[in-house]
Amino acid sequence: MNEIGEMFNQAREKSGLSISEVSKDLNIKEEILENIEAGRAGAFKDIFELKNYIAEYSKYLGLDTKKLIDEFNEYMFEYTSKIPIKEIEKTIELQLKEESKAETIASPYTMKMPKYKKKVYIIFYIIIFILIIFVVLWSVKQITINNKETNIISYKEK
Repeated sequence: MNEIGEMFNQAREKSGLSISEVSKDLNIKEEILENIEAGRAGAFKDIFELKNYIAEYSKYLGLDTKKLIDEFNEYMFEYTSKIPIKEIEKTIELQLKEESKAETIASPYTMKMPKYKKKVYIIFYIIIFILIIFVVLWSVKQITINNKETNIISYKEK
């Protein structure tokens, strides 16, 4: 990364430009350009953003963009291939923990509603069924008096 930064620094100075002029032309902060020229890849949170800055800066200075991007990719490959697997596993574990915490904290609109068990529904339907049977039996008993069926026409008191 230092070699890439030196190439940018030499090309900029050779063309007689200051960092502030480049910053205004590319609409990139001066600190970002200084970090690129100093070879500080760790100053960037997003590597893809850094790659875009390198591409823009190289086009602006008239450098071989493809060559610089390839060098940057090689640098990143060497850097990331030296990270121990245990550190990668720890990072993944931490990310999973953070994601699980994020899932538990939710607004009322995104909360997962608890699912009721089927037993609750079965008991509810059984109670409804028993009540319906009770109402039917009660209404049949009201219609019959002394085991005789009654209706409006046939019922007379003598």
